[in-house]
Amino acid sequence: MRRVTWTVLVLLTLGCDSDREAAPPERSAAPTGSRALSVYVVNEPLRYFAERIGGGEVEVALPVPAGVDPAYWSPDPETIVAYQNADLILLNGAGYAKWVDLVSLPRARLVDTSAAFRDRYLPLDEGPVHTHGPEGEHSHTGYAFTTWLDPTLALEQARAIADALAEARPARADAFRAAFAELESDLTELDQLQAAAWDRLGDAPVVFSHPVYQYLERRYQLDGRSVHWEPGEAPSEEMWSELEVLLAEHPAGWMIWEDEPLDGTRARLEALGVRSLVYRPRASASDGDLVDGLRADLAAFESG
Repeated sequence: MRRVTWTVLVLLTLGCDSDREAAPPERSAAPTGSRALSVYVVNEPLRYFAERIGGGEVEVALPVPAGVDPAYWSPDPETIVAYQNADLILLNGAGYAKWVDLVSLPRARLVDTSAAFRDRYLPLDEGPVHTHGPEGEHSHTGYAFTTWLDPTLALEQARAIADALAEARPARADAFRAAFAELESDLTELDQLQAAAWDRLGDAPVVFSHPVYQYLERRYQLDGRSVHWEPGEAPSEEMWSELEVLLAEHPAGWMIWEDEPLDGTRARLEALGVRSLVYRPRASASDGDLVDGLRADLAAFESG
């Protein structure tokens, strides 16, 4: 089935400009009128920002199935057509959702929400190929793309969305900017809460269960190393051995997880002196409210 889908995707690339990241185009305004703007996004943070800023003026769609990582998801042909017909298409940038480079999308309606801070992308060393979930095999290469885990960058992404909505519906620009101001206040407060929470670690090292926390690590000056452990899978003995070697030179007291690890994994980590903290990147719709969810994860860390 994947081969058939990608055959269709390749056919849909005709006329596509492959250098979308290098030179973001000027956008023309989306159709105006009394109906809500159709906004398609590539991850949950962008959906959250668009809905908070756009309110009743937008209908936001994130068609990624529950439990699937949007970064590695590939839409079927019908869903690609839905993206193509949207008034606005919100991209995360930094190489997120690579399928967008394989299809023809209307450039005038694309919004690269991280374009303003492209010079602050974090490059990745080529990582091992691995598998988790239905996305299949992949490696973490190119740029780190969970940009929103740094609230100051998330704020820039939200600002880009507010500007795009104001351009599409000039008559509602003041309302969009007022909603953005409220979101800006929440993200600024989240940044302050995180700074205080992570500061309790001081210079103590941590281990990340997956290489997706780079912007969080840079923003709050965490001393982290990453492994490739999946919360719903029991690590192999080889992985445990590799961790013990890592801990010998990087004596972490915490492992930060994308989701709840297995009870057996948590217990064995505690026997090694490593406590588990769930801090979900919240890229998927099933992860729930972005700001409130991150606040809850921080609260769990502070009470732990």
